[in-house]
Amino acid sequence: MFRGSIVALVTPMNQDGSVDFSALSTLVNFHIDNGTDAIVAVGTTGESATLNVSEHVAVVKAVVEQAAGRVPVIAGAGANSTAEAIALTKACDEVGADGMLSVTPYYNKPTQAGLVAHFSAIAAATDKPIILYNVPGRTCCDLKPEAVAELSRVKNIVGIKEATGDLSRVTPLRQLCGDDFLLLTGDDPTAMAFMLAGGDGVISVTNNVRPAEFKALCDAALSGDIVKARALDAQLYPLYGALFIEANPIPVKWAMEAIGVTERTVMRLPLTELSEQGKEKVREALAASEPV
Repeated sequence: MFRGSIVALVTPMNQDGSVDFSALSTLVNFHIDNGTDAIVAVGTTGESATLNVSEHVAVVKAVVEQAAGRVPVIAGAGANSTAEAIALTKACDEVGADGMLSVTPYYNKPTQAGLVAHFSAIAAATDKPIILYNVPGRTCCDLKPEAVAELSRVKNIVGIKEATGDLSRVTPLRQLCGDDFLLLTGDDPTAMAFMLAGGDGVISVTNNVRPAEFKALCDAALSGDIVKARALDAQLYPLYGALFIEANPIPVKWAMEAIGVTERTVMRLPLTELSEQGKEKVREALAASEPV
């Protein structure tokens, strides 16, 4: 259900910083038309850090309604307070999300035992599938494979978004968690290698800009077509660095406007517009990754 090319969807905004729900609906159709396998609404790329709870749930609801069952919708539903994460998970459940992406608690640095207790409590609050999200570069908290293995035995914890970029984790995670546990990466530059090593897909930022090509890359890698996967990865490679030249989602939002997918680039403070140097780098990467 949550396999292949999954987009970490941006949240389009009006000039005043409010959510642009019309543009959001257009983006959902854009991804479905281009073959994206599933959509993550209000993850990091969707500016979850600066949307309030009512906005957060409203965006998830809008994506669910526009997708209308055509692709699964995964709601970003994590928090560094277990009680808040449970409340957000329940709210996203109520508006019809097919699954939840639950990030490791940031800033308060829990132990591995604390992480197991945190995610177990969240899973107990819903019947929906839970995907763990490990991104220590942002959270200063690393969910270790042994703790993931313990959590994989919880009925509705079905997978992990492993965003360390550490390919050495694929084999131990697969061995510890079993073949049915979903291994997704959140690191675009190593996504092809991750899938060829036994991963199940990627929750991608680059997918926002080149969804059809990223879908083709995932399909090739998951089917073992190494030659095609390498060719597509080489085509997209310039974007992997350029879209992170400044904090995500600053570059990807600008790129989407540059190619005409969205009408404007608006983010909420403390994120600011892409620098002129950044724009040049992204512009070059867009040209280099242009479909032939």
